[in-house]
Amino acid sequence: MWDSESESTAARNYKSGVLTTNHVVQTDKFEQKGQSWYVATDIPSDFTVQIGEISFHLHKFPLLSKCGKIERIIYESRELELKKVILDDLPGGPEAFELAAKFCYGIAIDLTANMIAALRCAAEYLEMTEDFDEENLIFKTESFINFVVLSSWKDSILVLQSCESLSPWAENLQIVRRCSESVAWKACTDPKGFRWQYTGDQNDSNPNMSPDWWCEDVSVLRIDHFVRVISAIKVKGIKHELVGSAIVHYATKLLPGMINEGSCGSVEDRGNGELRAEDHSSPKGKHQRAIIECLISIIPPQTESVSCGFLLRLLRMANLVHVSPALVTELEKRVGMQLEKATLVDLLIPSYDRSETKYDVDLVQRLLEHFLIHEQMEYSSPERNPTTERNEGDRRSDESNAKTIVARLVDSYLAEVSRDKNLSLTSFQVLAEALPESARTCDDGLYRAIDSYLKVRPMLLEHERRRLCRIMDCQKLSMDACTHAAQNERLPVRVSVQVILSEQIKLHNALANASFKESDDPHYQTIIPIRETLLKETPQSFQDGWSTAKKDINTLKFDLETVKTKYLELQHDMEVLQRQADNVTKLKHQSSWSSGWKKLSKMTKITSIDNAGMRSEGKAEVGVKTARRWRNSLS
Repeated sequence: MWDSESESTAARNYKSGVLTTNHVVQTDKFEQKGQSWYVATDIPSDFTVQIGEISFHLHKFPLLSKCGKIERIIYESRELELKKVILDDLPGGPEAFELAAKFCYGIAIDLTANMIAALRCAAEYLEMTEDFDEENLIFKTESFINFVVLSSWKDSILVLQSCESLSPWAENLQIVRRCSESVAWKACTDPKGFRWQYTGDQNDSNPNMSPDWWCEDVSVLRIDHFVRVISAIKVKGIKHELVGSAIVHYATKLLPGMINEGSCGSVEDRGNGELRAEDHSSPKGKHQRAIIECLISIIPPQTESVSCGFLLRLLRMANLVHVSPALVTELEKRVGMQLEKATLVDLLIPSYDRSETKYDVDLVQRLLEHFLIHEQMEYSSPERNPTTERNEGDRRSDESNAKTIVARLVDSYLAEVSRDKNLSLTSFQVLAEALPESARTCDDGLYRAIDSYLKVRPMLLEHERRRLCRIMDCQKLSMDACTHAAQNERLPVRVSVQVILSEQIKLHNALANASFKESDDPHYQTIIPIRETLLKETPQSFQDGWSTAKKDINTLKFDLETVKTKYLELQHDMEVLQRQADNVTKLKHQSSWSSGWKKLSKMTKITSIDNAGMRSEGKAEVGVKTARRWRNSLS
């Protein structure tokens, strides 16, 4: 029987600083009593290891036979009868030490993916190397990682999850790097040729797995490990669309505010973990800020990698949690590169506490600037210069279409934000004039926004109304918009007259073009007999078609007469408005000069009385002379 006295008198020798012994304690299990662990043996313990609030009552020699850390602590203490050590900084905590201690006693332990990383770090901490025993715990755990974990998709994910609490040990031992490389290699490989197990809804025998089958599994990782995996995947050349899909999935899962794609206005706590504006400095706000900053840094540079809607929702969250300005600018540039794909709901980003307006109008202004800069760079880029005239035309058409779409989007945005009474006229005007005039082929949307702005502000001064209306071009308004504008009392009178005049010009041009075919143009008259000859020589089926065409022409003529009638009505309305404008002008002049005209009339009467005699005499003489001349002429 091995007791404490025999243990204390046991032979000890030091060889190169290593304490060795030939005594072994036989046991097959540990027993827990409250906060303490005991070895199930008749030999009383003589050595205690304290980790946090958990204590392990063990025997010294089984630990010394495999743990260099314990041997060094005893050796450096110069106290061979040391009874207790404290290892609070042991990675993996009491759970990892329990397994390491069982290994020292020769008790069989089951290695699993959930605990292998912690056990490997604990073995490194305890210095359980080959210098103390062949196939020591470091060797055993390394073999399990290399041959079991790294060959399994699921185990690699589980080990990465377990490494979250093992920093910096897991990083220094390259566990995170090796598992990240393993996951990246498997994500970039066609899963049909392999049978590794993964945690998605599909199983490994399903031959119709989608290319982004791995996105759900990697979304369970902590953000720093997720970034490591995505970075490794990008290096291996996977399609940027798949990388973007993984980023979108991760953000949707980890950022509750990204789920509500149609949400707008102030952010409220809806019970799903979404933050309020005042929570940006809370632990949850700091955590989400770290996630957003990491996601921005790994988004692929290609515009097709993530949608514009996702970028705008991410930008909304970035403004909410106060992400660093440099990353926010980078995100704004990414949005500007594909602004034509945005929607109105995505653009309605609240300003929170940064300005008085409900929505962040300045942000949309910056997005427009980035869009125009990107368009200009695309136009002048030598790599994208077309080699044929057709390609040049297609590229110009795409550029024009993008600007037209963005112009409609901006007009809709202006109509929405114009309801905010805190929106200044300058902000409205700057945003409306940010795009070139060629971007808008029709100003109906801009007119609706202006009318909405005027409707909310009935006390706007006259010169401010005129300044606002200068933004739109009356000649680009449709017939319905012109009809509405001509009767809109919120518009200045001058603008209403301009609308009517521009519509008259349109009607005049339309009538001129329509009546050109009925004119006496020689070319047109030459075509008529030739057309009749061709009709006689054509089959009956073609002549029937020509009869139908004649009916359509008669219908068009009737429509033309209708347009003429409307033209005359509009001309009459214009004349009435012109007379009203003239009357208003006359009334203004009469009110200011009436007193002066009265004084002038009195002076005129006095002067006429004084000179009446002289004028009458002169007129008589002239009259006589004139009469004589007429008489001479008659004779």
